[in-house]
Amino acid sequence: MDATDALLATLPAHTADLAYDLAKVLGETRLNVGQRWGCAMASAVTLRDRLLTDAFATDAAAAGVASATLEDARAAAALMAMNNVYYRFVDSVGGEHAHLPAGLRMKRVARPAGSKADFELFALAASALNGCQACMRHHEAKGRAVGLDATQLHDAVRVAAAVRGTSVALFDRGDPG
Repeated sequence: MDATDALLATLPAHTADLAYDLAKVLGETRLNVGQRWGCAMASAVTLRDRLLTDAFATDAAAAGVASATLEDARAAAALMAMNNVYYRFVDSVGGEHAHLPAGLRMKRVARPAGSKADFELFALAASALNGCQACMRHHEAKGRAVGLDATQLHDAVRVAAAVRGTSVALFDRGDPG
């Protein structure tokens, strides 16, 4: 975690909890190394945080994470940016909108480059950050269907939460992100 640790070392003192929390959720988790870095990457891309995206990419590569895993994380972030808007609307408004076809292409969700379970974790992390209840429920259920347990699903959201807090702390530092 050299690149991430170097970035965390630049956080202001009043955000020390966030540096601790991010390091902890990335280090102490039921997620395997690809899942943890993929959740971190999906979260950083969802937040459009270039500093974290670059640090996570560097550290994931150093940890031997497959490029397909990081591609899936990036794809999950992009697809959830679209889906979370649409399905949050449908879930909120309901009525006849619930019966209309989405008409949005999402082939990568059905056929990720890497693991389906990993993709569900990445989509769940992005959906949690985007606040889409319908998508969180969907990806939590799909994750369980492909063998993930509650702790793994929970850890994906913990990673997303810690990345979000760290992103805000980096922004508060005054540097462009």
